[in-house]
Amino acid sequence: MQGKFLARYDRFIARVALDGIEVDAHCVNTGRMEGLIQPGCRAWVSKVDDDSPRKLRYTLELLEIDGITIGVNSILPNRLAEAVVKSRLIKGMKRYRKLSSEVPYGERSRVDLMLEGANRRHWIEVKNCHLVYPDGGAYFPDSISKRATGHLEELAEKVKQGDKASVLFVVQRRDGDFIRPSALHDPVFSQAATDARRAGVQFLGIQFDPGVDGHRYLGTLPVDTRPYPVEQIRHFRDAHAHNSGWKRRGKVS
Repeated sequence: MQGKFLARYDRFIARVALDGIEVDAHCVNTGRMEGLIQPGCRAWVSKVDDDSPRKLRYTLELLEIDGITIGVNSILPNRLAEAVVKSRLIKGMKRYRKLSSEVPYGERSRVDLMLEGANRRHWIEVKNCHLVYPDGGAYFPDSISKRATGHLEELAEKVKQGDKASVLFVVQRRDGDFIRPSALHDPVFSQAATDARRAGVQFLGIQFDPGVDGHRYLGTLPVDTRPYPVEQIRHFRDAHAHNSGWKRRGKVS
């Protein structure tokens, strides 16, 4: 269902106008959604079945910013990544005997995907990356993510134990050319990514062009974990200062 995005508030709720009626939709995204909080832009929501016990009947799925359609449901990347891996479309992830999801590892984590081969396992963390700057880079994360940093450390430990490990970034928009850990938004994660790659963790991105009828797979994107001056991108973030985060619950003007 197509409508008009009005605001995001209380983190997990988006206000959308559908045929002139304002509704609250579930916003499945834990980040700041930098650059995406633009009142008046086109939005698409899905609706749950009438017999669903959910309080919020709608889920925010897509936003259109400057002519680019962007997938904003952060649950979907895991499903997209699993579908691509099952289709044997990614080099280094084609030869396996069993694929499992949400497998416990580390102290209190679950890895998104785990491939079992003849001799060793391949642990794969999936990360949703929606932030693309004018330099063509897709940057992750768009805010501090201690959880994501912990995942990198756990993957590096798996490599030390003799297994394979990868981080698979999913870019739900067609305009990114490469992926970078954001040293501006989370320098700790950025350094952890550099360290993890040196330890043998592999990094790769997969890109989709999302639409109402589904997500079209566009192929892989390179991930650059080398250090870079954060001043290169600071002005991009400053330009998004009013298009990030959320409001407190209340009346939306």
